[in-house]
Amino acid sequence: MSKRVEDLASPLNKWRKMLKQKISRLVGKFSDQQKFWFGFAVLCFLTTLLITNPLWRGSNEAIYKEGDIARESIISPADIYSVDEAETERIRQVAGETVKPIFRFESNKAEQAVQRFLSAFEKLQRHGDESSSNTNSKQSNADLKNETHWSGSGGDEVGKVLASRNFSRNEIEAVRTGLRESSEGYIYDDIESQHFQNEVSVFDRTRPSSQLTVSMPESNWTKLSDARKNLRSRLVEIKSFSPKEVEAFYKATEALIEPTVFYDSVATQSSKQASSDSVQPVTVSLKRGQTIVREGDTVTSEDLSQIAAIQNYSQSSRRINRFIGLLILISALFWVAWKFVQHRGIVPRLALSEEKTFALFGFIVFVQTALMAVFFRIAEFTAIQNVKAPLNDPSLWSFAIPFAFGSLLMTLLADRRTAIFTGLFNALIAGIIAPRGLEFVIYATLASSVSVYGIGRYRSRQTVTLAGVLVGIASALTAIALIAYTQQPFILNTVMLAVACGLGSGIATAAVTAVFLPICENTFGILTDVKLLELSNADLPILGQLALRAPGTNQHSHAVGQLAEEACRVVGGNGLLSRIGALYHDIGKTAAPEHFVENQTGKNPHDRLRPAQSAKIIVSHVTYGIKLGKEMGLPQRIIDFIPQHHGTRTLHYFLKKAQGEARDEAEIDENDFRYPGPKPQFREAAIMMIADSCEAAARSLDEPNPENIRYIVTKIIDAILADDQLDECDLTLRELTQIRESMIKSLVSIYHSRVDYPGYTPPSSMQKLVVPKELLDSEERGIHYSSPREIPISKGGEVEDEAVEHSHPPDTKAEAKTVK
Repeated sequence: MSKRVEDLASPLNKWRKMLKQKISRLVGKFSDQQKFWFGFAVLCFLTTLLITNPLWRGSNEAIYKEGDIARESIISPADIYSVDEAETERIRQVAGETVKPIFRFESNKAEQAVQRFLSAFEKLQRHGDESSSNTNSKQSNADLKNETHWSGSGGDEVGKVLASRNFSRNEIEAVRTGLRESSEGYIYDDIESQHFQNEVSVFDRTRPSSQLTVSMPESNWTKLSDARKNLRSRLVEIKSFSPKEVEAFYKATEALIEPTVFYDSVATQSSKQASSDSVQPVTVSLKRGQTIVREGDTVTSEDLSQIAAIQNYSQSSRRINRFIGLLILISALFWVAWKFVQHRGIVPRLALSEEKTFALFGFIVFVQTALMAVFFRIAEFTAIQNVKAPLNDPSLWSFAIPFAFGSLLMTLLADRRTAIFTGLFNALIAGIIAPRGLEFVIYATLASSVSVYGIGRYRSRQTVTLAGVLVGIASALTAIALIAYTQQPFILNTVMLAVACGLGSGIATAAVTAVFLPICENTFGILTDVKLLELSNADLPILGQLALRAPGTNQHSHAVGQLAEEACRVVGGNGLLSRIGALYHDIGKTAAPEHFVENQTGKNPHDRLRPAQSAKIIVSHVTYGIKLGKEMGLPQRIIDFIPQHHGTRTLHYFLKKAQGEARDEAEIDENDFRYPGPKPQFREAAIMMIADSCEAAARSLDEPNPENIRYIVTKIIDAILADDQLDECDLTLRELTQIRESMIKSLVSIYHSRVDYPGYTPPSSMQKLVVPKELLDSEERGIHYSSPREIPISKGGEVEDEAVEHSHPPDTKAEAKTVK
């Protein structure tokens, strides 16, 4: 089974690989600038499409009903001449309903009924006379009586009764009279009473030109069932008829009574259609700038017609014009945003390029615009579903939109300057989308400002929740202020709804920000303070291995982190970034920890190696550290500290040693003794380079007093400058001076001398206590120098203790130390 899956997956993987290669080749044909401006155009187009879609017709549902109070003033945007389809259709429907139902009248129905009865009865009588006169017939009289020739209604049973005796002329005349009188007049079928109205039109088929209007109910109009009941009553009144004969004559004549008036559905419908078609369309004519209704006025039926005309106009072909105009405006705004990103100045916390920063800005604006477009529609829909105020006001429901999401997210990911610009940008877009533009520009601006300046540094996940609470409170207060500004009455329900929606805005802001924060962190490779603090966890495997295998390097990393963090604070850098970077800057030393002086407690392994071999081992801790960081999934910004804190400096002492041992100095390739680089690209990495060398030099001093520390710090910084290692970062000479003083102050604090306590004399046993060197802590690892001038500081400002042979350390530190 697994083999089949692999067989199926193999072509799919090949196809994906080929597709990626084709896309890569296609994208590779364009320059970075072309890619940027293509993305810029796509961003502008999609953002405009979210605000207004020219192909989307929208809902034709009326935003007002007759009798509603206008929530805002409505002004005609242009000269509009249109047909009021709704009003025209209503008038046509009324015109059609005024047409009277048409009935057709057949006045000769009664005579036809009488003739049909007499014809059938006379035929029956003639057949009876012929049968009685035929004396030569072979049939008996009984058989003749059983045979009938009745052709009317009722069947043979009726024929037998009617042929049983000879009825007199008066009896037949009475039946004929009753049938005629029961069949005369306006007789209608019972089921056609549903078509009756107050008046109906009657046409006589025998006289097509005649038309009679009859008011209903009309007394001389008879139901078919009532007409037949009348016939039965007339037959019962004939005294000479037996009940059996009455029933036979009723059955024979009942079916002959038929409706004389019929509903003509075709003629009625044609007349209604003709009446509707004769109605002229109702037109609406508006002038540009004409006020249809003012805020607070009662909406009338005429206002509704004019509002519908404006809606139809906005959904016409002019939407293309609006889309094009809005696209130009949005493109201009994004161009201003791009120029702002380019000229916003130094942003210490932002580790993104200008293009990536604008990509982050565009993504946040796009998501914010989508949220606003959706939430504004939800607010309108919610208001339409409610009848009573204030629930029918979409502006109040719109206060719940998370306007501060974009600025809060940018604050957490970048810097306040870019964040407040993002908030103002989103506020302008909110003003374009919102029904009350100015009010929501103010509302969104204030909410965004609170999200930017209302929180401190982002050091915990709870910061987002706290920001949401502050935004909610500020939004609620702003909503109340806007109610007062628009001169709306302070009704309890209105205030409560506005406050609830404002608080809801804060909750929604925190929720949406919490969703998109990790997405942006991973997509754009941004290191937030919380992400950095997570990397400082000592339980992480790599930090645990570093502390276990290279305790001297681990302690050195913590000390460098403290120095770099303090120096970053002085010059406005990201101190937390530098401290976390220091924890990982030497993780490559875990491959061969004993080859680095801070981890050495005895002999130096480099004493037995050739200089080129030593240089290769030392340089390899950079490449191995980069590889290890990528395998761990460390952020690229942290990995950058590993090569950049060494820059492109050479291992000067190993190089000189190799040249001294070589027959010809030209045989030695200087690149074999040089770190791969690059030079520090950002100020935190440059500060790390300085702190790394200063901490190593200060640790090597026998007497780390302020004078010695100042000497080595100044010497290291001057050497780094002379080696051009800071050419590619944005540190100034003034900032270097501040960094130098910060390093000196921090090192003096770390390595200060211990004071004697008056009145305390240590026991004689402790004065003579001798501690073996192998039991000393890591602070006593490596070589110590009595004079700062003896420390091997290279031309690039790096301390190269590893190049110094210390198989026989100085006598002052030979084997032990007396603890005082």
